[in-house]
Amino acid sequence: MEFTVVIILFIAGIILIVKGGDYFVDAASWMAEVSGIPRLIIGATIVSFATTLPEVLVSVMAASKGKVDMSIGNAIGSVTANIGLIMAISIICIPAVIRRQDYLIKSALMLAAAVLIVIAGSSGEMGFVMSAMLFAVCVIFFWENVSAARKSLKEKKEGTSRMGARPDRREIGINIVKFIIGAIGIVWGADLLVDNGSELARMAGISERIIGVTIIAIGTSLPELITTITAILKKQSSLSVGNIIGANIIDLTLILPLCSLLAGKPLPIAEVSASLDLPACLLVGGIALIPAMISEKFRRWQGILLLAVYGIYVFLTCTM
Repeated sequence: MEFTVVIILFIAGIILIVKGGDYFVDAASWMAEVSGIPRLIIGATIVSFATTLPEVLVSVMAASKGKVDMSIGNAIGSVTANIGLIMAISIICIPAVIRRQDYLIKSALMLAAAVLIVIAGSSGEMGFVMSAMLFAVCVIFFWENVSAARKSLKEKKEGTSRMGARPDRREIGINIVKFIIGAIGIVWGADLLVDNGSELARMAGISERIIGVTIIAIGTSLPELITTITAILKKQSSLSVGNIIGANIIDLTLILPLCSLLAGKPLPIAEVSASLDLPACLLVGGIALIPAMISEKFRRWQGILLLAVYGIYVFLTCTM
């Protein structure tokens, strides 16, 4: 592929994810406002499911082609990037006071999934039993969000109704279209950015291993990054953090069981992944969530520490 074409497609990817992120967050915020469902829940379910599409596609395609290391590495690497890089940026920009009850179950489920992954790494494979346990965590996560949404709607009906007129069909249609276009723009843009960024790296003589650790892991997390940056600019921190936590739970509890199912056998976990990638994923999750659950605050020092840990992780990965 010609250098000029690669550059044009790379820039097109940036434009798509930026504009798509803008539409996506606007529509998601509108859904939360109109429905009465808290932005945290919208972010943790609808938004996070849509923004994890690149990870799902990359990992499932890799597993179907027998590229087990790529499928596991992408899912775990994306979670580490989501927390160590993207959530860190969100916390540094908008350190927030939170309600423990809003985040406790989601945080516990994410950390439980990370612990299960570490245990699987110690055994050297992702077997049927572990896949079933992870999928059970995924089911609990969505059930908890549906229950919380119903509770919120019930409380709203019993309390003060939403100010203003109900949205008309035109407003509903516009926001549905914005949500769909935004999601497509984010996913397609991320795909263009990853593919053409990888091509640029190869042209520059960068190794496949470094490309996988950086461009693919971070590249498939670009939807979460763009959604987070857009949410920060629009002062929607709950949507941002909810998106990241929800996306991580889906990455850990849905993608890996799907990959195991497609492979038709236990997924072998490489020793380097078991000793570095999986513990790093659990470590950044602990740094981000445990202090916040204790103090009911996301603090800037957590974001700074997460960036430092993620930088060390990337350095060690590139040198091993």
